[in-house]
Amino acid sequence: MLIVRPVETRDIDALARLAENATPRLTNLPASRERLLERIARSQDAFINEVDAPSNEHYTFVLEHIAIGDGATEVLGTATIRAQAGGAEAYYTYRQETLIHASQQLNVRREVKTLSLSHEVSEATLLCAFSLDPRYKGTYAESLLRRARLMFTAQYPERFSRILAVAFPGYLDAQVQSPFWESVGRHFFVRSFQEMNHIAGVRSKSFIAEVMPQFPLYLPLLTCEARAAIGREHPAHKVALAEMLAEGFSRSRHVDIFDAGPIVRAERERLATFRHAAWHPVLIHPEHALPDAELAMIANQKRGDEFRCLVARYALSPTGQLMLPPFYAEQLGVEEGCAVLATPLTLPSAVAESDEGAVFNEGEV
Repeated sequence: MLIVRPVETRDIDALARLAENATPRLTNLPASRERLLERIARSQDAFINEVDAPSNEHYTFVLEHIAIGDGATEVLGTATIRAQAGGAEAYYTYRQETLIHASQQLNVRREVKTLSLSHEVSEATLLCAFSLDPRYKGTYAESLLRRARLMFTAQYPERFSRILAVAFPGYLDAQVQSPFWESVGRHFFVRSFQEMNHIAGVRSKSFIAEVMPQFPLYLPLLTCEARAAIGREHPAHKVALAEMLAEGFSRSRHVDIFDAGPIVRAERERLATFRHAAWHPVLIHPEHALPDAELAMIANQKRGDEFRCLVARYALSPTGQLMLPPFYAEQLGVEEGCAVLATPLTLPSAVAESDEGAVFNEGEV
């Protein structure tokens, strides 16, 4: 059985391994035990504290395999919700814009693409720090870990922004370098992308805005390789991006300031997980007697370290009760009659490419 739960201090070795093996290395999941222990402590505080509005809370989850026979466990993945992307400091991105240069005397009108430094995404809730054991790539474990965060968000909306965002790693070349960074950032920092990625992981990205130019970057002045990388995801995250688009996220005009990776956003009410989620009382039922049914994500309604989300058959009784085998109910920590939140595991097909480049609403990210 696979189950998602809040991170605990005992998970530090697994988190260090997942951070070390992340492809590519993630600034929001640094391969530093000291920083990871800080993240665990911050997450534990976030889960137990009373929160009325989103701020600098970080909620970190792990995906755990539990053997039904002997109860042996193994942590296979991790993912985080940052309640407010700019909770502690501004969350900087580049925003894609178009400037018009025109001269009536010369009968010239040119539209020029630019990138402008922005912190509009700071107010959004950020889904980040996703890393999964390679053995489980392409399985429902990937979707469970990624979307269990939405199941938690659906139950505690006051803790999060109405706008959710996901920043995907950008394109890297065969030498594991970022063409965008080589054309932009290196001129101001004189360091490689990998060096800067590591520094941002153990510190923060705020120093970027202190050195990067405050004026718009004109895309025609960048290299062809850099322009081609803007809004392009790392190949290892292509499936993840497709799933988030299928969930209901849309591409925005914002890209990462390091590698120009795409940033997608959505109003949470428009996401499939939210729209199709329903509460059902539990009916304990033997697994061998369950009727055939589609798979669903099932989450209990406990907030602290007892929150759990797993995948089970969406089998309802004639009276609308969700039939759960005893072991599943035990892992969720629910008894017969307790309510659980359920939503289908399968998502619709990815949205059309016409959604690409959708802009943030006025006054929102």
